[in-house]
Amino acid sequence: MPRMTTTAALLALSCSLMAHCAVAQPVEAQKEPAKESPSNEELARQIEVLTKELESMKLGEAATKDDAGPGKGVYGLGPAASKVYTKKQGLSIGGYGESIYQAFESEKENGTAAGKTNEWDYLRAVLYVGWKFSPVFVLNTEIEYEHASTGKGGEVSVEFATLDALLSRYANVRAGMVLAPMGLVNEMHEPPTFLGARRPDVETQVIPSTWRMNGVGLFGEAGPVAYKLYVTESLNGTGFTASSGIRGGRQSGARAKADDLAVTGRADLVSVPGLLAGVSFFTGNTGQGLVVDGRTVEARTTLLDLHAEYRHRGLQVRGVFSRGTIDDAALLNRAAGLTGNKSIGETIEGWYLQGGYDVWPLLSENVSTALTPFVRYEEVDTQKSVPAGFSKDPANDRTILTAGLDFKPLPQIAVKLDYQSYKNEAKTGISQWNFAIGYLF
Repeated sequence: MPRMTTTAALLALSCSLMAHCAVAQPVEAQKEPAKESPSNEELARQIEVLTKELESMKLGEAATKDDAGPGKGVYGLGPAASKVYTKKQGLSIGGYGESIYQAFESEKENGTAAGKTNEWDYLRAVLYVGWKFSPVFVLNTEIEYEHASTGKGGEVSVEFATLDALLSRYANVRAGMVLAPMGLVNEMHEPPTFLGARRPDVETQVIPSTWRMNGVGLFGEAGPVAYKLYVTESLNGTGFTASSGIRGGRQSGARAKADDLAVTGRADLVSVPGLLAGVSFFTGNTGQGLVVDGRTVEARTTLLDLHAEYRHRGLQVRGVFSRGTIDDAALLNRAAGLTGNKSIGETIEGWYLQGGYDVWPLLSENVSTALTPFVRYEEVDTQKSVPAGFSKDPANDRTILTAGLDFKPLPQIAVKLDYQSYKNEAKTGISQWNFAIGYLF
């Protein structure tokens, strides 16, 4: 069905209001029996639907209603990933992609040679294919092609593939390959939806991105709170490392070991205009049947995060704090042959704060264009603490300062330029320039 124009939408609203008022006239003033008028509740619902329709026009055909907070699509997914939910029935196709050029400084922060080669990578091209069987049952999938070719270090992956049963606003069922509902980027990862050429390090090194797993669970809203709660495959602790934390433990649904399962979920306050604020978690054993010295390794891993984002007019502010704990880290070290400062962190931690402001309205009246200078400060430590008998590598205690510009000629297209200053306690940080082009449709 063609999208309603602004004029037509306003006309429809006016007609509805006029009809409602007409019914309110005294009976004796009516020459004919009046047609049944919508109730006040129904009229309020129609106005709400129309308001969301008008707002969604600003993002074009790839946009959808904002059910999960500022800048979000349906159920916390990105605008392109949400398209299938807005269809009445049948096929939906969307996608996104990004290309990035990274130019590294020639020296580390301690003045020694960096030895890194500049790189230009077509990082990913993604297709969303969905099918709406009925108003209740919806299939939504994301297929990702990484690094332009499977023959040169790239791969093709299922990023998510979920079958939803949309039962009510309060409780819906989801099963399949789900995204871990953590942080601000893992579910909302389409390039035009976040500032910066690269995803924040906190949301790649502490909260792995893109983190997906086989699972089943519930999602919906309870009053002012939107929630998700899944039972999933757990991580595999033998993949944990000192520098990347739990990232290497992702099984991504591929013949995943499932001796240990996990629970993951989130709750977000979504009732305040422009504000998304909440908490998310993951917890589960990650030993997956591993036995060391006759002892079954449980390696319970728990990751928590606090996150918030606020948008008002041209202002964008967001922040994330995440902390994880790993039990039996010493046994995982022994199983992997890790010694000294190569130890897995018993505790991992990171946080960032980011702010940006769209200055384009100061330059032009074109409301579909945006130019947003921004700055982001991060701290990441994947060895916040280590088991007794092991030491920390100071290179894993990092700070990152990112400053740049995000230009959107249209809301679906982003051109990004930024500089990232990398520092660590070992004084071996290598800073870099980034240039990226991203899109969604």
